Amino acid sequence: MAKFLMITATTGTNLELAERFATVAREKGHDATVVDLVEVDLPMFTVARSSDPEKTVDVSDLTQQMIDADAWIVVAPEYNGSMPPTLNNAIAWLSGDWHNFRKMCTGKPVGLATHSGGGGAHVIMAMRHMFSFIGADVMGRSLTSGRNKEANPETIEAMIDNLA
Repeated sequence: MAKFLMITATTGTNLELAERFATVAREKGHDATVVDLVEVDLPMFTVARSSDPEKTVDVSDLTQQMIDADAWIVVAPEYNGSMPPTLNNAIAWLSGDWHNFRKMCTGKPVGLATHSGGGGAHVIMAMRHMFSFIGADVMGRSLTSGRNKEANPETIEAMIDNLA
């Protein structure tokens, strides 16, 4: 049994897609938790804020959830040809504790998915670049869906199986 963490960068259709991944994982006997970065509601990362002990955000619970997970599935829509600010901001805050950040990321199996109006290829490329750069093992297969393209249930199942 694998322990999955589904991380969604927005609510709405991407949160629904993360929940679909979690449901499939649970049906296959795995543990699955969904983290909605919108609900986490982190303030904008700045070097000045991260250097001020009174303004630094405690992300230790999220860090521990990410460390404890056997694999992540990151679900985010395309924003201006890249990732949504919530995802980039969360990674910036998480990277503040570099020791735990490396422990959290290095070799972590990661699957990528999107529900995007423009197809989502750019957000998948941006996430693949970032998660590979920080040391995660990003799987080759990803899921793209949108208004005119339903999420393929076979892809969801295959991603869960390959990450488990």
